[in-house]
Amino acid sequence: MSETPRIASLQRETSESSIELSLNLDGTGVADIESTVPFYDHLLTAFAKHSLTDLTVRARGDIEIDVHHTVEDIGIVLGQAIRQALGDKSGISRFGDALVPLDEALVQAVVDISGRPYLVHQGEPAGFEYHLIGGHFTGSMVRHVFEAITVHAGLTVHVTVLGGRDPHHIAEAEFKAFARAFRQAKALDPLVSGVPSTKGAL
Repeated sequence: MSETPRIASLQRETSESSIELSLNLDGTGVADIESTVPFYDHLLTAFAKHSLTDLTVRARGDIEIDVHHTVEDIGIVLGQAIRQALGDKSGISRFGDALVPLDEALVQAVVDISGRPYLVHQGEPAGFEYHLIGGHFTGSMVRHVFEAITVHAGLTVHVTVLGGRDPHHIAEAEFKAFARAFRQAKALDPLVSGVPSTKGAL
């Protein structure tokens, strides 16, 4: 089992955004998020809390145009940091699944720290992608964030919205379900020797 601290600190600078992000996969869920997008702060804080990942984000971007660039770029850096912090993935449980309600919303998430980026994202109600949650966060961004994380972290992720009416509840339940599934998958399992793959690598 890996004894190396599973931490990462990354920066990303583009003409559209500036991101500084650090995380500790073996934390307690402490979040210090300043993305300049309030509802995204809320979602990332929920991710940190429910995945037991300490997460710090400082970001600024061209939100006067749209939140899209800043939100997606944070997702990219978060995925890169997860991949870096996981190291060779020795001793991890690898798989995780969760079923999370938030009032009327219900979401299932399954995570495989596979090294093979793949996202299946389905079940959001018609029109969800057009809704401005909090007046600034477009529902379509939820999928964009999961795409960015899965591609850059090398995860296989299935997120299925099983029910829900309120866009805030649906989006938050998606992030909490993903967080809970990721928490299981990244957990160090004392029964696992080496990398949990018949290939010997993930």
